[in-house]
Amino acid sequence: MTEDGRRTRRVAESLRMHLAEALGREVADPRLAGVVITTVGVSNDLSVARIGVRLLVGDEDPAQRGAMMDSLGRAAPRLRRVVAPRLRLRRAPELRFAYDTGHDASRRVEELLDEIRQAPSARED
Repeated sequence: MTEDGRRTRRVAESLRMHLAEALGREVADPRLAGVVITTVGVSNDLSVARIGVRLLVGDEDPAQRGAMMDSLGRAAPRLRRVVAPRLRLRRAPELRFAYDTGHDASRRVEELLDEIRQAPSARED
């Protein structure tokens, strides 16, 4: 593992921790109350952070997802200013939020596997 790889992981983990704290304390938008940070990835040059998010409650509603993503987009500059001094970097990474669909995909795979298990076998005919 290179030093750069360890550093990006360390910055990503620190950013995840500070963002979660800032979302709870610094942002008063009620649409962001149930936001959960699932993943944080930082580019090798530490200029961009891609943050995967989900809603704790109401995850199935596309309107709530859209409102959450709009609110995060508007809050991104403020969140960046809040976490910048805590990261101890010359320049804080640009925050890019994306809805994490990984859980949806795994849930759909589980549903399909359950359907296969419950369906009568075609070989029995």
